[in-house]
Amino acid sequence: MALVQTLASRRRLLAALLSAPVLAVFAAPSAHADALDAIQKRGTLRVAVPEDYPPFGAVGPDMQPQGYDIDMAALLAKSMKVKLQLVPVNSGNRIPYLQTDKVDLVISSLGKTPDREKVIDFSTPYAPYFQGVFGPADVKVSGPADLTGKTVGATRGALEEVALTNMAPNATIRRFDDNNATIQAFLSGQVQLIAAGNIVAAAILAKHPPREPQMKFVIKDSPCFVGLNKNEPQLLAKVNATIDEAKKDGALQAMSKKWFGQPLPANL
Repeated sequence: MALVQTLASRRRLLAALLSAPVLAVFAAPSAHADALDAIQKRGTLRVAVPEDYPPFGAVGPDMQPQGYDIDMAALLAKSMKVKLQLVPVNSGNRIPYLQTDKVDLVISSLGKTPDREKVIDFSTPYAPYFQGVFGPADVKVSGPADLTGKTVGATRGALEEVALTNMAPNATIRRFDDNNATIQAFLSGQVQLIAAGNIVAAAILAKHPPREPQMKFVIKDSPCFVGLNKNEPQLLAKVNATIDEAKKDGALQAMSKKWFGQPLPANL
């Protein structure tokens, strides 16, 4: 009888050990899938944001964070009906913060790349980030062909300078050694137009110059996305729904004009 009981006990133990890994395999994805529930239960949305990259994120005169990404984070927290906790990050630690559960989302001018897609998921695009040609309203340009006979300032070696050289061979491109020199050439009237990133154009607009740069056309588009951990379908769906609604109701359009001084690109 003792032998039978011992054998039965061993069988139960073996069955328990064999079933444990299987249960763990099936249980693991559900932990990520319930991220939205965890946020709502906690009552706080933790978001990684930049603090030294205006106009996406910076510390304002009142020592409070401000910028496009901060407004986007607030929009998502409001949609989820929870409080917002901003977590300052830099480009190097923003994804590790997400992977180690220090934050729930990354909203930090984050671009999508194949390598990043291997480790995290991305929302639909929420912010414009692009290189383009800008100029005052009285200079009529809508594409590379219209640059024939026009003078365009660009920073030597920058992505927009290289691309524009190939796109508009008939344009007169004046090349400067850094962004500040390129900006000054535009402001002083040495060049009619400027090829630059949209954040450079926003920095010019912030100075309220007599010659305000308006977007003429996009050279290269690289929009920003909200980053989140993989296998979080509920959270991803909520983020995407909020972004889509903000595009429809004009909230993103207002944010773009506020922080970039430009309307959203039509293809965002």
